Amino acid sequence: MPGFWDKLRGFFGGDGGDLRSRVKREVLGRAGRGEIFTAEQVAAEVCRQDRGGSPAELVPAAILVGTLWDQGYLRPFNYSQVPQPQGRMTMYVPLLAPATPYPPASQASQAPAPAPRVVQPAAPPKVVSKNAYAANPEILALSADEMRKRALRINPYQTAWIGRTDTIPPQSDERTALIDRGLVLTGRLTEAQLAEIHTVGDLWLRHHESDRMAASVAGKTAEEAVKQLREEREKKKAQKKAEAAARKEAEAKAVAERRANDIVYLGRGVSWGLHDRRSNVERLQQLGLPLMSTPKDVAAALKISVKQLRWLAYHSEAVAKPHYVRFEVKKRSGGMRALAAPMPKLAVAQEWILRNVLDKLPTEPTAHGFIRGRSTVTNAREHLGRDLVVNLDLKDFFPTVSIWRVRGVFQRMGYSPAVAAVLGLLCTEPPRREVELFGQKLHVSAGDRALPQGACTSPSISNQVARRLDRRLKARAGKLGWAYTRYADDLTFSAPPGKREELGRLHAMVRHTLEEEGFALNLKKGRVQAAANQQTVTGIVVNRKPGVPREEVRRLRAILHQAKKTGLKAQNRENHPHFEAWLRGKLAYLFMVDPAKGGPMLKALDALAGQK
Repeated sequence: MPGFWDKLRGFFGGDGGDLRSRVKREVLGRAGRGEIFTAEQVAAEVCRQDRGGSPAELVPAAILVGTLWDQGYLRPFNYSQVPQPQGRMTMYVPLLAPATPYPPASQASQAPAPAPRVVQPAAPPKVVSKNAYAANPEILALSADEMRKRALRINPYQTAWIGRTDTIPPQSDERTALIDRGLVLTGRLTEAQLAEIHTVGDLWLRHHESDRMAASVAGKTAEEAVKQLREEREKKKAQKKAEAAARKEAEAKAVAERRANDIVYLGRGVSWGLHDRRSNVERLQQLGLPLMSTPKDVAAALKISVKQLRWLAYHSEAVAKPHYVRFEVKKRSGGMRALAAPMPKLAVAQEWILRNVLDKLPTEPTAHGFIRGRSTVTNAREHLGRDLVVNLDLKDFFPTVSIWRVRGVFQRMGYSPAVAAVLGLLCTEPPRREVELFGQKLHVSAGDRALPQGACTSPSISNQVARRLDRRLKARAGKLGWAYTRYADDLTFSAPPGKREELGRLHAMVRHTLEEEGFALNLKKGRVQAAANQQTVTGIVVNRKPGVPREEVRRLRAILHQAKKTGLKAQNRENHPHFEAWLRGKLAYLFMVDPAKGGPMLKALDALAGQK
């Protein structure tokens, strides 16, 4: 890279390297053809990009043209430097007649223009005689007649310096050379003073339009730079569009692939944890549960596609076709019970979860509801022959078990948060109300997702959620001397004689424990039964041995007795749609509780059925 002094020498006419050779070649070529040209034209031609030039070289190239002029490269071609008025560029014009050299004393016309120097003090004025030409015969190369004849030969229309008052004509001009010689001969100026004057003039001619040239070059350079910038911007824009299109296409493919093989969103407020696919494999193997870590694993286990799994598990605030059929049945205690039965595809998925996951989990010994090998009978046997039997009921048991508690159950098994989220959504449903909007019926969510009454998975999940509650109630009741069991939402406590005074303490303990575990006590359904009266636990009499209430046994015996006379159909006074199946179910339940009474009645029913 050229240093500062190299640039300075190039500016004032030093070695310009490759640029100088190109400028010199262009200038000499134009002079050889006798063309009229300006420094700007030469610079523009030299700096053309198709010739290896650069817009940044315009100003140095224009300056080099003036430097070549000062160094006399154009004198053999009889050229004249003509500054133009009104700020236009200097022109280099060939003269029609060949110039005759008029060498001054210092041969200044044959050598390059001298650099500026300090003007020496003028010599004492000489005495000028009447014959001015004879005063300096040693420097007079022409006679007076020859000089006049030479002056008359000058065509004023072929020179650009006549009448110019804005500049100092150069010594290369023939008329100026004659005037300079006359000034020297008459003693008005010395050669040194003339050299200084012409040096100033040459420098002025060289640099007085530098600012305009720089502005012009800068304008052209700026236009080219703007054009180049626009082209680059268009290229970048096109490139960005292509990249954006490719990126959009790749994203669309990735989304399609992800939608086909993965689930990352299942509705507002319930999609937390779908990104976490870390399962506790050792824990799952210990419990003998299916190994699943991702939603795709769940879909594979259920033998459905990821798209179908998303449809089954997706949570919507308002749907036109829900996954549950809602209906109401009468309660034995009065009122209506709202049930929600899953649609067939969801029921199949819930059945798989129940058989392959929930049925393999351990339960507490005090829980008897919906557990294989346990029933209302096993629940009642724990309270036979007790002095006091207390029946309590949990308020809104299934709706209290929210989706977050259900997800916690699956995560404690060892499943990842993603699998727990999917299984939790399959096993829960929010309460919904039917509304009509713009003529369309919609089922709108009216609360949080919880266990629905009607899904086969709800009882088993509720047993897992209530495991700590069962352990705490058993331990606290045991300290007070009471026995405890639970069948679904029915809590039963019994005590031997001598514990009646602690009944209030027991009730307070149960209420506080339920609140700590996130449940509530239904104060409208509690009962305290003493041994002097009939004591029942989940519908079974427990005073001495398990039994069905006497009224129910008598009613069933009466139906069988009258059916021998009138037939079974005549005994269907309550209009049961399947009376024989209903009656057989009642007798089977009696046989389960009290085989001694239920066995003969079942045989009697078989005999009646055989008479048809």
